[in-house]
Order: sequence, then structure tokens, then C-alpha cells
Amino acid sequence: MTRALALIDGEHYAPVIKDCLEALPYDFVGAYLLGGTEKLKGGDDYGVAVHDDLEAALDELEPDVVLDLSDEPVLTPRTRFQVASRVLARGIPYEGADFRFDPPALQRFELPSLSIAGLGKRVGKTTVTGYTSRLLSRERDVVIVTMGRGGPAEPRLADERPTVASLLELSRSGAHAASDYLELAAVSGAITIGCRRCGGGLAGDVAYSNVAAGAALAAARSPDIVVFDGSGAALPPVATDRRMLVAPAHLDAGMLTGYLNRYRILVSDLVLLTMAEEGSDWPALKRAVGEVKGEISVVAAVLRPRPLESIDGERVALFTTAPEPIHERQAAHLREEHGADVVLVSGNLSRRDALREDLERVDADVLLTEIKGAAIDVVAETGDRRGTKVVFCDNDLLPLPGEPNLDRELEALAEEAVAARAAAR
Repeated sequence: MTRALALIDGEHYAPVIKDCLEALPYDFVGAYLLGGTEKLKGGDDYGVAVHDDLEAALDELEPDVVLDLSDEPVLTPRTRFQVASRVLARGIPYEGADFRFDPPALQRFELPSLSIAGLGKRVGKTTVTGYTSRLLSRERDVVIVTMGRGGPAEPRLADERPTVASLLELSRSGAHAASDYLELAAVSGAITIGCRRCGGGLAGDVAYSNVAAGAALAAARSPDIVVFDGSGAALPPVATDRRMLVAPAHLDAGMLTGYLNRYRILVSDLVLLTMAEEGSDWPALKRAVGEVKGEISVVAAVLRPRPLESIDGERVALFTTAPEPIHERQAAHLREEHGADVVLVSGNLSRRDALREDLERVDADVLLTEIKGAAIDVVAETGDRRGTKVVFCDNDLLPLPGEPNLDRELEALAEEAVAARAAAR
């Protein structure tokens, strides 16, 4: 039978728990007392040994599943997710009377690897992947594997930087020309493999993906390191050597560390807080992450536009997915750092009707656009029709003053991934 560790509480009489353990179809190898004292008499007999440390019990007993037989008030819904996260982080399923959580199914991978996951859409994860890949590519051969809700049916390789013309041609053929793998190929210059996924679970597993085939394609090129890019809040379904989690600094601390986001922190080696703009309570988020996993590095940073071509002296319209409150900061950065005369900042790349209205009223020499949403089929098409230059835009990651050196942290992750893979051989 399945080896199980029982989670019990002192709000149940010991004889009831003992009968329950005998009746259920598991081989109970031990129990862990979560708390509660009302029905404890001292010397209670549960029929199995009771442990006073959950992590030690998991180490010693190596159960196949953890079965939660507790109830309110010992575990509330919030604290139950905390316990579930600890168990899932050990790679063990967590089950209760009417629920079961399984750790995401992660495929083995034989090359040094790093995964980058986010806590939702539009948190800057793709920017982080591009930044990381550019940095690591200075001294290494890097391949990126992406997965997206609009990815290709078969893994597709981009081994050259896409251009406006090539993406327009792709879009006119009916393909999704702003897919993450094309964006990353354009902004990083690294070889990129595009995959797809569908569905996302509470712990970040996917219902379907073709990432396994994409990973095999990456391995066949024998790069120094492979960077796996997540999608939304879904994790890359690969057992990478090191993991980074990207979270927006405007997120509520209870959400950042609550539910199974706590699991995501526990299995990560670095947390990057993006969009840490003035007014965001990013210090509270850093403290919250530290309370979950004290030894983890946390870096707070802002995102600022980085044109892929010179726009010095040009009248520029920027098309982005960034929220309206930071549009002026983006414009100021383009003026101060890139010499542009910014005449418009539009945050409507994911809203085609509003985007077309913005384009109708703008008079600019350059349409500067992120490769997202309707960047190709609307912005680039408009530029092509008008004869207006279109320039792609990435974002730089700028750590806040006093924050850890991000480049050093990323280099350390890469070195640790290489060392971990060498030790595993």
C-alpha cells in the first residue's frame, strides 16, 4: 500500500484517529501532530509513532503521500496552504478529505539549466528572461526555451534575430508573430525555441505542453546552459538546476506568500520584484519572502524601455503593455537616456480597438513598440502602410539603489547550475 504520513491534531480524540488510520487504505508510517490540545490526555495511542518535526519526519519516513486528517481551528484554509506548500516543495503529494495537491510534474534535463517563472501575466517575466539570457550570453552559449498560450503546435527554432519585415511576413501568413519566443529571439539575440502550453494549476503545473520536445531540441544543440521561460503563473515543466521567481512589487504580501505561491518561493533560488516604483511597498514584500525562506536572495528593480535601435533626435510614439501610471517615467527615460522626443505613450498593445485609435491620432517619426499583443498586426502594419519607421523595444532591469547586484546574482545562479549538473553526472 501507499506509504503515508498522517497530519493529526489534538481536537480529535486519539481513539477516533487510530480507528481512522486503521480503516483507510494506506500504510501509515507515522504521524505529525499539528497542534490543538482540547482532546489530548497525555500518552495518547495513535497506533503509529508521533513526530514533533514535520521536515524531520519527511526525511526519516520518506512517505509517498502526506494525508491531512486535521480540521479547523488547528488549520485554517490559509495555514493549510502553508503546510501544503512545504510538503509539495519536498516533491510529495498532499491529500485531505476532499482535496489533493500534486507537485508539478517536472521532466529530467541533462544540461545545466535555469528556469524563470512568474506570478501571473504582465509581471515582466519575459523581460527578465531576455535580460538574463543577454547577460549569460556574454561568455556562454545560451539557448532559450519558451512556452506560451499562443505558441507553435510543434517546437519552432528561431536562430536569427527577427526583423520587422520577417515578423510582418509571419503575421500575414496567419501565425502569431508576437509570440514570446520571437520576442526573446529579437531582444536577446540567443537561439530561442518556441513551445506552447494550455492550463495552469494552483502549484504551476500545466494541463498540456510540448516543452518536452522543445527541451530535446535544445539539448541537441549542446549549449552551455538552457534558460526555460515560464508562462503566466505556470512553471516550465522541467526539473531545472536553478529557479528564479518574478513577482510584481504592487502585489499584496498576503498574495505573494499565500496559497501555493509559497510553494513557488520555497522551490526558487532568487526572487525578483519587478515594477518596484516609488509608492510600492516592496520592502514589505522582501520581508514577507524572507519569512518564508530566509536564505533566499530578493532583488527589487524597475523596468525602463530600451530601444533596439537608435532613436536619438526622433519624434517617437511608444507602444507598451505597461500601466498608465508609469508612462511619464518611461517617456522621461527615453528622453534622458536615448535622446528621443516622445510624443505619445500608449499602453494599449493588448487592446486593439484602443490601439488603432492611438495610432490614428499620432504623428511620429518612429513607432517604438514592445513585441507583444498587437505589436505586429496593428503597430507594424500601420508603420508599413504609412512608411513610418518601426523600432522594437525591450526593457532594461534597473535594481533600486542599495539592492543586491542583479548581474552578480544571475551569474551565480548560472555557475551553480553548471556545478550542480556536473555533480549529478
